[in-house]
Amino acid sequence: MNQIRRKRTASDRKPLGRLLSWTSDRTGIPEDGEAEGKEERGPGSGAAEAAESGQDVGWGRVSLFLQRLGKKADSSRLSLAHCDLTATDLLELATLLQFLPQLEEVDVSWNELIGGSLTALTSHLQHVAGIRALRLCSCRLSADDIAALGGVVSALPRLCVLDVSCNPQLTQEVDVGGFTALASSLSHAASVTTLRFHACGLTPDGLDALVVGGRLALLLDALQPSVILELRLSSCELTTDDLRHLAAVCRRGCLSSLRVLDLSYNGSVGDAGWSSLFSAGGLSSLQDVDLSLRPSTSAPCSAWLPPLLSALPRLPALTRLAARRWTVGSQDRKKLSHCLKKRSVLLEWDPPQRDAGLLFKATNQESPEESRPEE
Repeated sequence: MNQIRRKRTASDRKPLGRLLSWTSDRTGIPEDGEAEGKEERGPGSGAAEAAESGQDVGWGRVSLFLQRLGKKADSSRLSLAHCDLTATDLLELATLLQFLPQLEEVDVSWNELIGGSLTALTSHLQHVAGIRALRLCSCRLSADDIAALGGVVSALPRLCVLDVSCNPQLTQEVDVGGFTALASSLSHAASVTTLRFHACGLTPDGLDALVVGGRLALLLDALQPSVILELRLSSCELTTDDLRHLAAVCRRGCLSSLRVLDLSYNGSVGDAGWSSLFSAGGLSSLQDVDLSLRPSTSAPCSAWLPPLLSALPRLPALTRLAARRWTVGSQDRKKLSHCLKKRSVLLEWDPPQRDAGLLFKATNQESPEESRPEE
């Protein structure tokens, strides 16, 4: 056979391609049917067709991934709770987000194996900027996971619900700074309306790290249904709306066990805020209240004093009321002092200006013995 092949000349071995080309020239039929179609559709249609084809392939990958987990594909909702996801699954999911531009909700709760690898997901969340709800309950999130989440929260302009409940590691490793990073980022997440930290073991240090002024509603919602005995919100730049929300929570009976309420150094709260709080009720266990203003400020309390006087019968456990730097008329002062004195409630507030001047003069006046020259 080799000898026979050597004897064949080059002219005898015509390429198949050339033969097809010759045939097409003779018959007038294009070599490729797609070429004729491209000429008819124009030069710009090729890119659109490629993009459409890529989307189809991407959606196919999404469907196949979800089918493997026993889930149906949904372009707006990705629910993968209780799916035993691994770190590898999370990475694959992250690479598929680019094919879900209309996604609004992501739920990967109750997948403890993804703890420590959340960065794989957060680094791709920019592909779904329209996401409204992100749920990561019971995922054994580490401090690094929470820090990674804190870097991306402010980059999701439509995020309304953030749920990281049932992640006790979140606060056990708070010294690492993960929770602090998340808390600081919430000040830039203006769209967040629901923040859940249920069963995360929040500590006083963790609460101190949260964005409170203007967002007290988020904090109170996150703490429920916990039994709160002390609520200290001093120097938090609370607003009138914050106090209104606090009043609504009291009205529902959610703070019926509260014993200490510290709202001092929040001079930005308006009269309507204080009035709504005292009119709400629901604080039958309250023992200690501090409403004092900063030492360098003062403000009249005549607008909200009547609601406070009306609320006192509903505060049977009250033993101390601090209201320093609030100014009040003589008649209202007498009413409040008389009402609290009958119940042995300690009232801490500044004396009237005239009395304060006399007290200062009396304190600095030398006694006859002190003014007598030495013998």
